[in-house]
Amino acid sequence: MKSKKFLLEEKEIPTAWYNIMAEMKNKPRPILNPQTKQAMTVDDLQTLFTKAASEQELNMTDAWVEIPEEVRDMYKIWRPTPLVRAYGLEKMLDTPAHIYFKNESVSPVGSHKLNSAIPQAFYCKKEGVTNVTTETGAGQWGAALSMATKHFGLELAVYMVKVSYHQKPYRRSIMQTYGAQVIASPSMSTKAGRRILTDTPNYQGSLGTAISEAVELARSTPNCKYALGSVMNHVSLHQTVIGLEAEKQMAMTGEYPDVVIGCFGGGSNFAGISFPFMRHNFTGERNTRFVAAEPSSCPKLTRGELCYDFGDEAGYTPLMPMYTLGHKFSPANIHAGGLRYHGAGTIVSQLKIDGFVEAVDIQQTETFKAATLFAQAEGIIPAPESSHAIAAAIREAEQAKLEGKQKVILFNLSGHGLIDMTAYDQYIMGDLTNYEVPEEDIKSNIAGLDLII
Repeated sequence: MKSKKFLLEEKEIPTAWYNIMAEMKNKPRPILNPQTKQAMTVDDLQTLFTKAASEQELNMTDAWVEIPEEVRDMYKIWRPTPLVRAYGLEKMLDTPAHIYFKNESVSPVGSHKLNSAIPQAFYCKKEGVTNVTTETGAGQWGAALSMATKHFGLELAVYMVKVSYHQKPYRRSIMQTYGAQVIASPSMSTKAGRRILTDTPNYQGSLGTAISEAVELARSTPNCKYALGSVMNHVSLHQTVIGLEAEKQMAMTGEYPDVVIGCFGGGSNFAGISFPFMRHNFTGERNTRFVAAEPSSCPKLTRGELCYDFGDEAGYTPLMPMYTLGHKFSPANIHAGGLRYHGAGTIVSQLKIDGFVEAVDIQQTETFKAATLFAQAEGIIPAPESSHAIAAAIREAEQAKLEGKQKVILFNLSGHGLIDMTAYDQYIMGDLTNYEVPEEDIKSNIAGLDLII
């Protein structure tokens, strides 16, 4: 029996983030300057990001990166987050599997995004930055950065994907309540936005478009930096507080996951729950499976190509080696707005090449069926993004039932869906549709990109 003191020590917030790149046998390929095709340096990245974020982005040597005390102090508002055994869901599925979820929806903004928003805002303040720009899809990242920048006294402009700007007005209101300026993207406020609207007047936007606008504004505004909520290595680094806590919490249950699941847009919450566990696979100590669940309407890991591609639609960002559908890809207007991104992060892309990451694509109606079942079983209404992870977990649990095998499943509940009830209304009324990307669209979008393999 563990002592009370020992249990309390295990619940402490991590003092360092885990940098998986330091322990990967095959390092991610370098991100490139699009003009010179040379590997980007810290100085190159500093034109866009803070020095601290730029150093973390390229750090291939330090497995542990200290979390600043100021950041840990803010983490204490809601961390550590609960690890929950989903007894109700297990009973509904009549499965021998044990299902656990890490509940990141308890943060003040309702999602995991605050884990990276706080350090990025802190580094901006520490380095004397006064203005920040960013993009957001469904609004979780924009809400998180709005709260973080206000705490540190910074001004924030958020380009919100236009379809989500109208689908999710309350997320827009949350950002504005925290003091951020929110612009529907594409907009007429940037060259990139004006060019896109000229070519396609009714275009409802994508994360790639919103990134282009945010990057352009950052580069044209004095004392301004750009902050990104997913995809980049430093964002994945910050999110590892999720998995580091979950590791200790799983140890307290006496069980260890056979499979770890996260929904997948750019990779932030998937990396956060997966990377700390994955390091034990590197040593051969464990043989856990890691499953990234993405929408069938935006299947970069399951159907994309491994290429050097831009992170944004206008081609303002560095070239990144990633599984991609092409930076001109225009995703369907699904409600999981945070997953409507054309590419996967460089770390996850390399890990997929090396066989450490599996990917599944899931239709929109299956995710909402899973979300509704989860809400009825566990009392939590999940975000549409998180529902992809739930759907994948249900698939695993049903497979365990068919095989009559015990299995321990862990997934990340990256956020709640209390501001997504319009989507649930449409599902209940039978108005939600599925969309699968035609193969010819993928081929045409990646034509002309530099294939790695």
